[in-house]
Amino acid sequence: MDAPLVVVNFKTYSTAMADAAEALGRQMASVQTNARMVAVTSAFDLSTVSAISGLEVWSQHLDPVGQGSHTGWLEPETAIARGASGTIINHAEHKVSIEHVKQLMAMLPDGFPICACAADVAEARALAELGPTFIAVEPPELIGGDISVTTADPSIVSDTVAAVKEVNPNVRILCGAGVKNGQDVATAISLGAEGVLLASGVTKANDPESVLSDLVSKI
Repeated sequence: MDAPLVVVNFKTYSTAMADAAEALGRQMASVQTNARMVAVTSAFDLSTVSAISGLEVWSQHLDPVGQGSHTGWLEPETAIARGASGTIINHAEHKVSIEHVKQLMAMLPDGFPICACAADVAEARALAELGPTFIAVEPPELIGGDISVTTADPSIVSDTVAAVKEVNPNVRILCGAGVKNGQDVATAISLGAEGVLLASGVTKANDPESVLSDLVSKI
C-alpha cells in the first residue's frame, strides 16, 4: 500500500483561514511521519499554503467551467495555477451531482488527484463508476462530532471498501467523520481504508501540532 493519507479539511474555520491557515499548514508540514499530509484549503488560501515546503495542498471544491463568464464559480485552471495539486468534491457541506463530478474529472489534467466524498455505500459505489483517485466515505450525521465513524459504524468503512473495489479496484478509500486521534486512523486502516479525511479534530484543537503527531503515531 502507498503511504496512508492524513487529509485535513480547513473548511472556513477562523482557526484555519488567512494567517491561521498558513500557521496550520506549517504545523502540518513539520510533523515527522511517513504519512502523506494533505491540507484542503479555501480558494483564498491556496497560494499561501501551497508555498509551504513539504505539504500537499488541495482545493475544497472545483467547478467544471473554463475561463470566461462564470461569476462565483471555482475554475480549475486558475486554482491549479494558484497551487492546488488536488481537490475534494461533493463534500456533505457542498453536494453536487454525479454529472458535475464527471464533467470536472474530464477537465482535470492526468494525475491530478480528485477525492469524491460519499455519504454512504450506495453513493460511493455510484462515484466509483467514474473512477476518481479517492472516495472518502463520511456519514453526514457524524461530521464534526466526537464519535469516529470507525467506532460508530465501522461496517460502513469496510462495506465501502468492498463495494468500491468491486466496481473499480484502482480507487483508493479514505474515511472521515469524527476522526480525532491515532487510534481512529489505525482502525480506519485496519478496516481497509488508505487514510482519513478530517477537519475539526485538528482545526479546532487547542494544540493542533500535538493532535497531528498523535494522528500519525500508529501509522
